[in-house]
Amino acid sequence: MWIKMSTSSIAEEVATQETNTHETKITNEISSGESPPSQIQLKEQKLSCRKFSRYDSLDVEANKLHPINHHSSKNGGWLVTLHLAFQSIGVVYGDIGTSPLYVLSSTFPGGINHNDDILAVLSLILYTITLIPLIKYVFIVLRATDNGEGGTFAMYSLICRHAKIGLIPSQEPADQDVSTFQLENHRLLRASIFKSKLEKSKFAKFFLLIITMLGTSMVIGDGILTPSISVLSAVGGIKEATSAMTEERIVWISVGILVFLFMFQRMGTDKVGYAFAPIIFVWFIFIAGIGIYNFIKYDPLVIKALNPKYILDYFRRNHKNAWISLGGVVLCTTGTEALFADVGHFSVRSIRISTCAVTYPALILAYTGQAAYLRKNNSDVSDAFFKSIPGPMYWPMFVVAIFAAIIASQAMISGTFSIIQQSLSLGCFPRVKIVHTSSKYEGQVYIPEINYLLMVACVAVTLAFKNTVKIGNAYGIAVVFVMTLTSAFLVLIMIMIWKTKILLVILYVLVIASVELVYLSSVLYKFDQGGYLPVAFAMFLMSIMFTWNYVYRKKYYFELDHKVSPEKLKEVIIDTNSYRLPGLAIFYSELVHGIPPIFKHYVENVPALPSVLVFVSIKSLPISKVPMEERFLFRRVRPNDLNVFRCVVRYGYTDVRNEQEPFEKLLVERLGEFIKEDYKFSIVEESQGNHEEMDGDGSGNGENVDHDQEAVKRDIEVLEEAWRAGIVHFVGEQEVVAGKGASLGKRILIDYAFNFLKRNLRQSNEVFDIPQKRMLKVGMTYEL
Repeated sequence: MWIKMSTSSIAEEVATQETNTHETKITNEISSGESPPSQIQLKEQKLSCRKFSRYDSLDVEANKLHPINHHSSKNGGWLVTLHLAFQSIGVVYGDIGTSPLYVLSSTFPGGINHNDDILAVLSLILYTITLIPLIKYVFIVLRATDNGEGGTFAMYSLICRHAKIGLIPSQEPADQDVSTFQLENHRLLRASIFKSKLEKSKFAKFFLLIITMLGTSMVIGDGILTPSISVLSAVGGIKEATSAMTEERIVWISVGILVFLFMFQRMGTDKVGYAFAPIIFVWFIFIAGIGIYNFIKYDPLVIKALNPKYILDYFRRNHKNAWISLGGVVLCTTGTEALFADVGHFSVRSIRISTCAVTYPALILAYTGQAAYLRKNNSDVSDAFFKSIPGPMYWPMFVVAIFAAIIASQAMISGTFSIIQQSLSLGCFPRVKIVHTSSKYEGQVYIPEINYLLMVACVAVTLAFKNTVKIGNAYGIAVVFVMTLTSAFLVLIMIMIWKTKILLVILYVLVIASVELVYLSSVLYKFDQGGYLPVAFAMFLMSIMFTWNYVYRKKYYFELDHKVSPEKLKEVIIDTNSYRLPGLAIFYSELVHGIPPIFKHYVENVPALPSVLVFVSIKSLPISKVPMEERFLFRRVRPNDLNVFRCVVRYGYTDVRNEQEPFEKLLVERLGEFIKEDYKFSIVEESQGNHEEMDGDGSGNGENVDHDQEAVKRDIEVLEEAWRAGIVHFVGEQEVVAGKGASLGKRILIDYAFNFLKRNLRQSNEVFDIPQKRMLKVGMTYEL
């Protein structure tokens, strides 16, 4: 064992602790002379007390639940909704909004062979945009948000909440009492059977986790490719104005723009949205206006593309080449997954309004206008967007295109931050710093480490590929794979959670999922032409996520197998003759069931303990947010004079883990409230036991009440004295090694890969903002 301290010993640390000037309010109720509960109040509390009998632990606080409206800042009426809808234009739609820059040129890389091919491709684009971004995502997938949060991990968490498919056994009955858990009571036989099969299959549990990691990795990879292709496409338009602009210059200008974009991220989504929304709004007005102009001037008959017959004729004429060209068509949906991933930054209603009122009609008009222009100018297809701009509008459009391309990256960057925050909270990503950038709107986050890594990767891709052809091939695989994965999760949600009629599920699979699979087959054809890039990114990121999650689970099971039971804890404290110093000790762990093994290790080596001990278990629930008033669950270790408590601190995957108020202050205040409530319920239990023995005068019960009042005052005084004497935070510093007889693969995974990540990333004390001067690291070796 080893102990790292900022001072020479725990005794010195506690003894020299300065008196804390923050006074808590935990004695107000007692000091104010509040009378004990009346007999009527005791009877009213019996019903609420009885329901705790089936719970194993942490009962009293679990019942103190207050339903609240989460994302209330996002549902504050139409004014707030319209405000968020406008902001979302600058954050969510830059990617899909700039797709007209490169879709038609990517679809016809070898030129146009037949004039009606333009109508066929326009028909494919119109139906694809309507079917996938609008119908699938805006009207169906956005219903599958997890308390307002979207993305792959949000869908996985939603499924975990309704079926026991998590791989860590930390579930408790009290978790379902959280007001945001939102489980449905009614079940269909089909849903129950499906759920039962999932819960019993270990393979299904691992498979769902692995594909969730893979999908998340693909979205992050998308966040790398989006800036490269968008900025290169826009900057390349200057070639229409001057031949002096070489490819090399275009690349370096693009790199400079990308660096500026990522440096701007620290301002936060709120400020980024305000800065970018007007520009994207102008962009949509421009492309819609030019689309109408080209439609009227060149060929209004392109409206015939609404007839799907042209799609069938296109495949008859071009056969395999038509199928390959689908890889270019599907790029019209780029950024759609960001629409879902970024919903936590805004609200479902605001996203629907901005899509239906601005984005969808502008894109339809833009593609229709380009198609009308190309019907008369087949040879301009390689640069259809800039060629179709009327002469006087070229420079204004070029400038706006540059800004729009910069902003196009914002959707995937913001989505990447949200997804990493979710995966981190569920133990699937190494610890990184999460910065909440808005005090007004929940869910708007910035992750410095990830931001700089994305910047380096984007610059590297831009310098390596230099043009949009291969990046486009890579881009398609990332986009379509994530869409297909979202559909797979959505089918599970339809069957198991929404209880959707089976005919509607089949209809969804036949109409939408099958179309996505066709697109996926097309983009995979270009795997060796740049399509390998997102797969390589995904495999790299997935290896990091799997390594971290694998050891995270192994550590939990190790602590579970070596936990200290409450009975053993009492033995350790009494038998080791530990000296109790004034003060409060907080031991941190992720173990929910029992006391972590580091405590016994510590006591065996340092025979000194603060007068009040609190074992804090940090627990992530498969929900987006846990209300502050429902965050802390306590249980007292008997006998009471030990002054030992267990506490589970529950977080959702989007909750801030370093609260604005000091964590220790919140904990002490809630502990004081628990002590008072604990005694109140003790009075109820005693009154139930004594009711039959009393003659009806209530004198015996009154004596018990007086005794308990004195006990409450005494315990509150002990807690306050410990708080004033000082708090010491004990954090486990586990050295994780592969056990004897472990395979070579396991040794590489644990001894090298995991420990490399651990050494180079943040420790738990940094994530929780634990004061360095009052922190002790207790070391122990875990052989996994």
